Amino acid sequence: MSVEFQIRRQDFSLSDEQVALQDSFRAFFEKTVPSSRVRSAEPHGFDEALWDELSQQAVVPMTLPESAGGDGAGLVETVLVVEEAGRRAAPVPIADVLAAARALARVDVNSELLANVRDHGHVVSVAPGRGERRLVPSGGIAAAVLAPIGDDLALVTGGAEPILANVASAPIAWWRISGGANTTVVGSAEDWATTEREWQILTAAALVGLGQAALDLGVQYAKERAAFGVPIGSFQAIAHPLVDAANAVDAARRLLWRAAWFSDHEPESVGALALCALIGAGDAAEKAGATAIHTMGGFGFTLESDAQLFYRRAKGWAALVADRRELLRRVARLAPQSLGAGAP
Repeated sequence: MSVEFQIRRQDFSLSDEQVALQDSFRAFFEKTVPSSRVRSAEPHGFDEALWDELSQQAVVPMTLPESAGGDGAGLVETVLVVEEAGRRAAPVPIADVLAAARALARVDVNSELLANVRDHGHVVSVAPGRGERRLVPSGGIAAAVLAPIGDDLALVTGGAEPILANVASAPIAWWRISGGANTTVVGSAEDWATTEREWQILTAAALVGLGQAALDLGVQYAKERAAFGVPIGSFQAIAHPLVDAANAVDAARRLLWRAAWFSDHEPESVGALALCALIGAGDAAEKAGATAIHTMGGFGFTLESDAQLFYRRAKGWAALVADRRELLRRVARLAPQSLGAGAP
């Protein structure tokens, strides 16, 4: 292993091209997704017009390999885009659709469904867990889902129930995953493991974006709100929790980039990194949201406050992947050395 590559395994800072990509999508989402648009998409949490606008930005093709008609971007670049979507709480199914599209490109590069997802904005999601009835992110608007059934990865169509009311105002729904006539085996358990890992990392990216947005709201309020003739941010009781939240979000982002880099370059070494990135991002997003709400005082707890938009989604998006206690148990079951991915 070259010295340059060994150093890169410890340095996950962004290249100039990646920074430019991040800046481009940050500008897009800031321009097109004000909080009023997020609110107008409630309660189902899907803005079809915004999804069409995002499709025109060629996000799905960007993240697919060239063999699947894409631009060949890696998971690191994909993470940057999803984080910016999360930063605006964009009401579009970006994390699960990108994970599903990348999975379809691996297992069935010539499928008509992949072409429809890539070129026409069709929604395909993922159905984690086991059993015949599963809660699916974007399940209420998905044409199909990828799901593990036994030792196989299967593509399931036509099993959706109505959208379920939820705290995150997301288009989630129960799906029947029965393995019947509407089910086609497309891959193996290993294919599902890769798909699930990428979905976990992309969900972590959206959560980091949510956390950063909530933190920014809290800091802005602490600068503008005055008490006793000074900004409330000058008081330790306000400043210290904001600093703690900022440290949590920054640490979650660094762990996220690490997990994405290893998933791209050394997938055999990822180990528990994806799970840890998801847990860290969920914790940081909730902490930042709660801190922003408390910084704003009574107003922060009202539905008129933008902080609660991010806090509710932080609670809901993380829960869609799995209960955090179950994620911690999964981390504990992995070999302890897997937590040291990238160590010399």
